[in-house]
Amino acid sequence: MPAHYHKARTFHELHTREGCFLMPNAWDIGSARLLAASGFAALATTSAGIAFSLGRPDHLFCAENARLEREPMLARIGAIAESIALPLNADLEAGYGSSAEAVAATIRLAIDSGAAGGNIEDYTGEPRAPLFDVEVACERIRAARAAIDASGIPFVLVARTDPFLVGHPQPFAEAVLRANLYRAAGADCLFIPGPSDAHTIGTLVKEVHGPISVVMGLTGQALSANQLAALGVRAGWRSGLGR
Repeated sequence: MPAHYHKARTFHELHTREGCFLMPNAWDIGSARLLAASGFAALATTSAGIAFSLGRPDHLFCAENARLEREPMLARIGAIAESIALPLNADLEAGYGSSAEAVAATIRLAIDSGAAGGNIEDYTGEPRAPLFDVEVACERIRAARAAIDASGIPFVLVARTDPFLVGHPQPFAEAVLRANLYRAAGADCLFIPGPSDAHTIGTLVKEVHGPISVVMGLTGQALSANQLAALGVRAGWRSGLGR
């Protein structure tokens, strides 16, 4: 418990202090140890990378019955967390259930696994309604916050919103709206994958009322760490950096 608490506290401090930190994605113990030896302040898991390493498809692009279930995902997350001395952020997808209760249970299991933080996304997997209703999404974040507060571990709650990835007609406005509502619901950090240009990221930093994460490496030309820091970005992973 003391080591886990220290990792979580360190990870929380990385999101609140000045400066910009990079957080690359690991998918197994080997990749995590190589990245940890490279001087990063924290690591993150990638749900797609873990699924691929187990011969399964990414949940974003597959039928529900083909997705990697919560138990094997958390087993891999726990193994990675135990193998490194750095804080680990867990990619918890949509919380492995649509209900607030399912999300809370996933957060508790992620904390038990040794993760220092984790992201919950608002992607539903339904083509006709790819994002959770915003009120439902906020309820899910509130449930996650309550589970964290009850644990006594300063686990970093990252709320991910996907308007840029699902073809929303007004992705910027929707992302800002949802990110600010999720912040009010208890998220420590707001993760907005998709934008990779300086103008959009810089405007997000100004309009989102809390630390944000953005993905580098999925679309467009990746910005450097110095460029992201100049925009007000503070923390993130190789897929993501935040304010």
